[in-house]
Amino acid sequence: MRILGIDPGSRITGIGIIDSDGRYSQHVHSTCIRLGNDPFPIRLGKIYKEIELIIREYQPTQMAIEDVFLSNNPSSALKLGQARGAAICATVMQNVPVFEYSAREIKQAVVGKGNADKSQVQHMVKLLLNLSGKLQSDTADGLAIALSHAHVGSTKIRLQEALLK
Repeated sequence: MRILGIDPGSRITGIGIIDSDGRYSQHVHSTCIRLGNDPFPIRLGKIYKEIELIIREYQPTQMAIEDVFLSNNPSSALKLGQARGAAICATVMQNVPVFEYSAREIKQAVVGKGNADKSQVQHMVKLLLNLSGKLQSDTADGLAIALSHAHVGSTKIRLQEALLK
């Protein structure tokens, strides 16, 4: 399966694409959508358009995205939720199923502990995908989300299918 992992953000959205059979995963593409200082609605539109283009080019069969977490700053949490919404809408409009994971689930699946820090996530992503060189934090997060889905996604898919029956 080809998995698109998205780490949504209102300034930078991390993107990671892997091919995986559930046991072995291979890096396909990773990047960041840098949204700059445009007005917020323009940034949301850019997230939508860029993800739509990425989906058309790389043809993922599934998408995994980080779930909303609570923030001390309500404005930041709302903007993050809207960035997630733009990414999810772009994906759903391309008929790609969407799966959501909490930050804790992602860290647990990739590092082995739910309270891992960003440097540990980056290190494990590089090891698991046999990457060299510096890996940008948001890109690593997008890849980590894709890897999380590769590791636990088949169980989530079976649960979703059972709930739909």
